[in-house]
Amino acid sequence: MFDYTPQHAFLVGIDSDGCAFDSMEVKHKECFIPNTINHYNLQGVSKYAREAAEFVNLYSKSRGINRFPALIETLEWLQKRPEVRARGIEIALPAGLIAWMKRETKLGNPALKQAVEATGDPDLQQALAWSQGVNDAVAALVRGVPPFPWVRECLDLLKGRADLLVISATPNEALQREWEEHDLAKYVDAICGQEVGTKKETLAVARHYQPNHALMIGDAPGDYQAAQANNALFFPINPGREEESWKRLHDEGLDRFLGGLFAGDYQQQLLDEFEACLPEQPPWPVA
Repeated sequence: MFDYTPQHAFLVGIDSDGCAFDSMEVKHKECFIPNTINHYNLQGVSKYAREAAEFVNLYSKSRGINRFPALIETLEWLQKRPEVRARGIEIALPAGLIAWMKRETKLGNPALKQAVEATGDPDLQQALAWSQGVNDAVAALVRGVPPFPWVRECLDLLKGRADLLVISATPNEALQREWEEHDLAKYVDAICGQEVGTKKETLAVARHYQPNHALMIGDAPGDYQAAQANNALFFPINPGREEESWKRLHDEGLDRFLGGLFAGDYQQQLLDEFEACLPEQPPWPVA
């Protein structure tokens, strides 16, 4: 990405799961969570495991983070759950996976597979089996999930006026499949998933553009943090109000961005509304 060459004066990065596509619920509830319960032997506390995973991945400020940090956070919340402790079920954190996450930035299966082959670490083997199981379930289950209303109309407005990148923590293969299935891949210049790097790393291409000429569209705090780190503007797709958010982007947000009227009061209004959408603490008691 460091050899990236702009074709237009503006850049727009777009997150995919839960932002462009209404795919977060089906992926996490039908693909991620069953594999987490299976591979991490959480059958005895499956109810609480499901609640913790849904909170981390869908209903908290951790929404949208990479799958491996999300897995660790899910296990951490389970450790603190009084009901889990009362059942005498020990929730262990995979130390090998945590150590790998600290030294690796491309948190995807290719890098994890290399680490497994190099070390033979059982924690990494377990995480790879879990992650591959998730990918297999996504490939088998997730289909026919259309983009949110107004996504295509926004892309139509931007095509030919801005460079468009998909910037996501989802594996590239799944992104490519979903964007091609719904005939959206033709709008974007590149599809950048977890194998390319973090969202922050990918959005570093914003340095090629003039101030206030780069915009990130996302539904999670991590998307905003990536924008903030790269001096890019941010348009939130508010969880639970996605259609309304995309219509607002179409009706006023893009004109403001392309017309130089986005930064300042308008940006702050959007951020204030976004901040109120997701909590930091779960709704259950924490030991």
